This record gives sequence, C-alpha cells and structure tokens, in this order.
Amino acid sequence: MFCYTDGISFAADCAHDVPLQERRWALDAEEAPVLHGEFWTARQRQANSIHEIPYRACFKPQLPAFFIKELSAPGDVVFDPFMGRGTTIVEAALLGRDVAGCDVNELAHHFTVPRLNPPTVQAIQDRLEELELGRDVEMRKDLLVFYHPDTLREITNLRRYLCAPGQKDAVDGWLRLLALTRLTGHSSGFLSAFTLPPNQAVSVAAQARINRRRNQAPPRRELRPLLIRKARSLLRSVNGEQRLALIHAGRSARLLTQDSRRIPQIDRDTVQLTVTSPPFLDVVDYAGDNWLRRWFADLPTELPGLLAARTPAEWAASMREVFTEVFRITRPGGFLACEVGEVRRGQVALEDHLIPACSKAGWKPVVILHHNQKFTKTAHCWGVRNNEAGTNSQRIAVFQKP
Repeated sequence: MFCYTDGISFAADCAHDVPLQERRWALDAEEAPVLHGEFWTARQRQANSIHEIPYRACFKPQLPAFFIKELSAPGDVVFDPFMGRGTTIVEAALLGRDVAGCDVNELAHHFTVPRLNPPTVQAIQDRLEELELGRDVEMRKDLLVFYHPDTLREITNLRRYLCAPGQKDAVDGWLRLLALTRLTGHSSGFLSAFTLPPNQAVSVAAQARINRRRNQAPPRRELRPLLIRKARSLLRSVNGEQRLALIHAGRSARLLTQDSRRIPQIDRDTVQLTVTSPPFLDVVDYAGDNWLRRWFADLPTELPGLLAARTPAEWAASMREVFTEVFRITRPGGFLACEVGEVRRGQVALEDHLIPACSKAGWKPVVILHHNQKFTKTAHCWGVRNNEAGTNSQRIAVFQKP
C-alpha cells in the first residue's frame, strides 16, 4: 500500500507476472500521483556482479530492473541517453531486451561495450601473460604520488598497448575496463596508494597531501593479479544463459558517443522504454573526477558537450531538448522513467522542473515514485554512517508517450 502526498491510499499492483495493460499503478490522472514506498531492495550486492563498476552518481541496477520488468517485454528496445557506467544498458541486456544508449563521455563506451561481450577469465589471464608489462618505458613522474615505480611501469605499458593503432578485440576491451576500475582506491584491491574511493580521482597535489598526512608511500601492487581478481569478481555471477543474453544484445546495440539532444542514428518510434538519470544541477564534475581514467584511455582532459546547467531554468531547457529527441524515438505507448533528486540541500526538487519540460516535449506524466529506504550506500570514508545520513531516497518521474 502506497500513499499519495495528499494522503489518499492506493494499492499498487507491481507483480511482474501481471500484464502491462492490467497494472493499476500507471494511473490516468490530470496530475501525476506521487507514490511512496520501497519498490526494490535497499541491500547492496543483490544484483548481478557484472554491474560492480565504480562511477560517480550512478544508480543501483535494481532501479532500472524494476522499470524494465514492469514496462517492457523481452525483445523490446530499452534506451538510456545518459549511459554513465552502463547500468540500464547491461541490466536490460541481462533481462533479454535490445539496447540503445548515448553519452557524451567516451568512458561510458569503455565501461559498457565490453560487458556486452564478456570473455572468459582464462582468456583475460592468457592475454595479460602475453604482454611485456615490465619493460622500460617513459613514465609520467607526477603519477608517482599514486603508484610505486614498478606499478606505474606496468600501468604505462598496458596503456601503450591498448592505445596503440591496430585492431583490438573483446579481451583487450576487458583489459581496459578492468584497469579503469582499479586505477585508484582506498584498499589493497587497487593499484594506487590509499586515496579517495575509485569513482573520484583526486589531483596530484591533493594526493601528495594525503601521502604526507598518512605518512605513506605508494606500495608495490602487481597489475596482473589485481586485474584477474577483478575479472573473476565481475563475472562470478554471470551464468551461461546471461552471457548469451549479453552477447545477443551487444550484437544489435546502438551505443553512441555524442550529445543526446540529437541522435539521428536511432529511428523514430522504435524504443519502448527509457530509464535514465540526467546530470543534476552543478553537482558532479565528471571530467575532473575522471581525469586519471581519461589519461589512461588516452582521452582529452576536457569533456566538451557535457550538460552542466547552473540554474533550474537552464537545466529544464536542456532536459526539454533531450527528452524531445527521446520522445521522437519512442513508440506510441512507450515509457520514460527519469531519476531526479533534491539538490542544493533540498531547496530544489528537480521533478518540479522536469515535468513541465517533458510535458512540453509531448510526454504525459504518469506517476512520481519516491523510493524510500533505510539503508544507504554511502561509504564510511566520507564520514557518513549508513542509516543515519546520506541519500536515503530516490525520486523517479514516469512519463508515457500517448
């Protein structure tokens, strides 16, 4: 039983075996009802292990899984115009959907495409054994604040191999993916000295201060065993059927690296469901946080084309452009589920700006879900304890194309 904000109760039938047209939670109302509840599990590590890719401002796989199961069927196309680490794309593939996505950040491609064609751990291990990672090579001396010299030599040699001209296969894609997840972190499972969690690389100067404060020198980390261990971890719960589902989706996937306001490569009226979380108001510095990953992937330091609105009006205008294009590619009766949130210490509720923007683009508001949970994923290293502070709720606005 969930409740509107005005107190009227509504029994939401969200069972996955109920036909879409018979479900009662998508109401026909003049104003979208607001439902409160815990719609998916709040526990960590309950999803497929292949999702365990660190990235700033990402949502749990359970969020897209809920809407994919509710609002699409196997074989339908599921889309995300802000792919990020690829959570929606990978989850949709695991659930037997066809996939399409877009992101202006090239890292989204490196995070997503390899997981739609997973090799065996043995193939990854064999490829690593073939590479001469200990050869002398010119290194970036400033990165020695993060890495032991021998570790940096291995990282640099792997980078040179992956960035060299020539055809790269699925195993090489996984080597890049694995390295991108292990470059920096706060435990012995990462290649660096102790630093911030792996979804946010600090500057060289900031890392030097951390080293002085902790009286630490970067320890020797061996690249091969660390990458193999992460490969085993990512693939540990991928069974044969799921591997085939990922590969099948990958063969027809349309994953674009460009501004999502113009995606002519995707045909009109072909997408059944979009599940996404757009950039919030001036909250996350995607280019700055990923500077070290961008260096490793040989990408420019700057990230042109990134939507970085500073006011709600600017943000709403950008969202109207994006979701006008998403409206075009969505088939009649299809859905859009967009996660938004409170920003600026709760003073701005983005759904208040998103709904008018999407309505002007042609979308019909259906429902707003306030997913409330007692557990949070906030790490102790941020000085925030679970169940006491941090992000304990998510807001998802759901729209339908008439």
